[in-house]
Amino acid sequence: MDPLVDTEDERPKWDNKLQYLLSCIGFAVGLGNIWRFPYLCQTHGGGAFLIPYFIALVFEGIPLFYIELAIGQRLRRGSIGVWKTISPYLGGVGLGCFSVSFLISLYYNTVLLWVLWFFLNSFQHPLPWSTCPLDLNRTGFVQECQSSGTVSYFWYRQTLNITSDISNTGTIQWKLLLCLVACWTTVYLCVIRGIESTGKVIYFTALFPYLVLTIFLIRGLTLPGATEGLTYLFTPNMKILQNPRVWLDAATQIFFSLSLAFGGHIAFASYNPPRNDCEKDAVIIALVNSLTSLYASITIFSIMGFKASNDYGRCLDRNILSLINEFDLPELSISRDEYPSVLMYLNATQAERVARLPLKTCHLEDFLDKSASGPGLAFIVFTEAVLHMPGATVWSVLFFGMLFTLGLSSMFGNMESVITPIFDMGILPKCIPKEAMTGVICLVSFFSAICFTLQSGSYWLEIFDSFAASLNLIIFAFMEVVGVIHVYGMKRFCDDIEWMTGRRPSLYWQVTWRVVSPLLLFGIFLSSVVLLAQAPPSYKAWNPQY
Repeated sequence: MDPLVDTEDERPKWDNKLQYLLSCIGFAVGLGNIWRFPYLCQTHGGGAFLIPYFIALVFEGIPLFYIELAIGQRLRRGSIGVWKTISPYLGGVGLGCFSVSFLISLYYNTVLLWVLWFFLNSFQHPLPWSTCPLDLNRTGFVQECQSSGTVSYFWYRQTLNITSDISNTGTIQWKLLLCLVACWTTVYLCVIRGIESTGKVIYFTALFPYLVLTIFLIRGLTLPGATEGLTYLFTPNMKILQNPRVWLDAATQIFFSLSLAFGGHIAFASYNPPRNDCEKDAVIIALVNSLTSLYASITIFSIMGFKASNDYGRCLDRNILSLINEFDLPELSISRDEYPSVLMYLNATQAERVARLPLKTCHLEDFLDKSASGPGLAFIVFTEAVLHMPGATVWSVLFFGMLFTLGLSSMFGNMESVITPIFDMGILPKCIPKEAMTGVICLVSFFSAICFTLQSGSYWLEIFDSFAASLNLIIFAFMEVVGVIHVYGMKRFCDDIEWMTGRRPSLYWQVTWRVVSPLLLFGIFLSSVVLLAQAPPSYKAWNPQY
């Protein structure tokens, strides 16, 4: 069968297969694998959550991912070019993917500027979020910091300097603006020549996070409380599978974790040789992405178990100190292990005096329950856990360095989703060098993202995150699978895959493409609309008491 397009064109090509695989893995494996998947595992039944997660991977994630890689490789175009080639009426799908990728790149790089700010501040000893700053009179500590905690104060007040609500715009935070300049400059230097430049950088940005995760895992497993953290994370609660929200979150996590419908994977695949085995690529990349999420969960919760154990011990110590002071006992006369029996004895003999004491209820499970996802996990909870580790400065540098390279790899895919369609459409004169056009795109993106450096910037980022991507990408993915299977044609698509890989798609692929995946996407869309209508996002002010 003759190819649809000239395979000897001037389109750039990957230097080798590893470069392509690492680029796709770097795009798929992002910040959500670190701060979203562990949270979902913890809140949705521990090990039980893996059941709907891998079901969604098999029947939704991998089939849709395979479609994107195959159609991009076959037609050798970016997102807009692919869908216009299939049908002029589907050009809007490509334009939608292009627009959403542009919007996502704006706020995704804003998260990177926060990471960069914490990374730069990590080269201090002691870490700036380890203590509260002095008040104006320099006679004590800032009251807001004492009531909220040192890490929360550094994040909300000294980093974001957040306003009371979204209606109060506030002023530009110049330190964040400078970090934004640095982030977009870094992105530009990496994507300046497309895959010719990102292909060189990707070896470091894609592999470095795995090195750091492994270092953290080895250290985390040696810390007290690691076993309790992992036990708490993976203890299965099968009853929770009766909750439809668990299945929805699993399907949604798979969808966004693989970066489906962004257009980046279509662009990356378009630089492959036409006869590349894209089926094997789809399965390998999807499995690596999911296993990375699992690996990150083990690492994160070994550290979180240590933090919970630390907090639990300090809670006991405060109670013990109250008992020693009240009953005039010798110092160190009550150990943590002896505390329950001593408290029981005093409750039986001195109940009234014990009742007057400000004793806290201390249960390890309560501290393990204090979960967070998104920026709250990275910039507050995990950052606080690192504070308690010996050599906190080194661990902080490693952690935020890992997050920055992790996010940078994903930015390569986001920018490729924007840059490739523009060049494929041929609307620019050939005399304009690619470096100049890429610079213009990054410059426009930078100026568009300045709003996120305002004091109210985190509220605006939350709005973008809530409305720019989620439902739009689900709709585009549904249109993609319908467009390929029912407009381009199942037989024609299977013939193309047979020409590229030497194998005709099996019954599994054909059934998931024609029936299962579209139904799952439609169900996710309806469920998301219902949940959004029932509980629209709120943009509340930060209360330092929480």
